[in-house]
Amino acid sequence: MTQEEFDNGPILRLFQVQTKPGRAQDLLEKFATTSIQVVQGEPGNQGCFFGRGTVTDEDYVVFASIWQDMDAVRARFGEDWQVSFLPPGYSDLIEDCSVRHIELSAGWHVNLGGSR
Repeated sequence: MTQEEFDNGPILRLFQVQTKPGRAQDLLEKFATTSIQVVQGEPGNQGCFFGRGTVTDEDYVVFASIWQDMDAVRARFGEDWQVSFLPPGYSDLIEDCSVRHIELSAGWHVNLGGSR
């Protein structure tokens, strides 16, 4: 695949965080308000979700947003689209973080409300 094919989307923008010990819940609360406002209603945004690691990974959290294509990601986040976007107050909760962009056109299936 060429880079142009990867840019076609949809694109998953995955913000991964290792929080400071015991701060995961605080960051999840910010995700539920501030982070949603960063992406919701933006041209090309197709939704978002977030969650935390389980049992041994309780200080690991993710915020994922789905975008129509890379042009939409670049339009929202500008020249720094490859850098983690940290609204005010986030850095106090974060030990380490990164952002990745994952091209989803290869195929995916989500069944959140159906039977297992």
